[in-house]
Amino acid sequence: MALAGRIRSGISFFKTVAVSDSVSSVRSFPSGRPLIPALRDYATASAQQTGNVKVPVALVGESGNFASWLYIAAVKMNSLEKIESDLSELVEAMKTSPTFSQFTKDPSVPRETRLAAIVDVCDKAKFAEPTKNFLSLLAENGKLKNLDVIVKKFMQLTTAHRGDVKVLVTTVMPLPPAEEKELKETLQEIIGEGKKVTVEQKIDPSIYGGLIVEFQQKVLDMSIRTRAQQMERLLREPVDFTNL
Repeated sequence: MALAGRIRSGISFFKTVAVSDSVSSVRSFPSGRPLIPALRDYATASAQQTGNVKVPVALVGESGNFASWLYIAAVKMNSLEKIESDLSELVEAMKTSPTFSQFTKDPSVPRETRLAAIVDVCDKAKFAEPTKNFLSLLAENGKLKNLDVIVKKFMQLTTAHRGDVKVLVTTVMPLPPAEEKELKETLQEIIGEGKKVTVEQKIDPSIYGGLIVEFQQKVLDMSIRTRAQQMERLLREPVDFTNL
């Protein structure tokens, strides 16, 4: 019960915000042409679906915006699973082929060459048309260099879409099965029913002790390292003896 107690003691404010990340629209892209209008058109390309698509997690930054637009388009086109599968396959190909990975990040490659190569890859891999269109947009506008980050954020949205919540727990050593079970149950209570909590453990001796819990773009830092840093800052503050 000690672990659950530590979690609950620092998480009261999480209860009001942990499940309030759904938004009816995403933030606009940074200014720029022609990528922005193209992506907006892409996200609204399906006339078969009506109404706003809610993004399950509000993402920030350019890559987060790209992922959000792709998610909206995928849901409207009823192609979420296929696009997710296509992008997972592409990322694996980048991992196993350093040449292809370098190609996507090389700014000296002409736009026409990038586009032709991506179209060829999509055709040979039999990717869905929405996947091909999105990757083509990125290739045309020199954004393939951010593909791995965009895909990671897109997967974050698809995971949330399924009601799954991935929780990253950082400790100095692996949690015993009993404590991991207790932690998962506590997080399930906080996040709410209807969502599947998956705990991923990360080992980091530099936090000295305690734990850091990260989920849904929120961080609960209960590490000894952070507490020591807070104590050090407190001790460095000048003392006003006139109020003593």
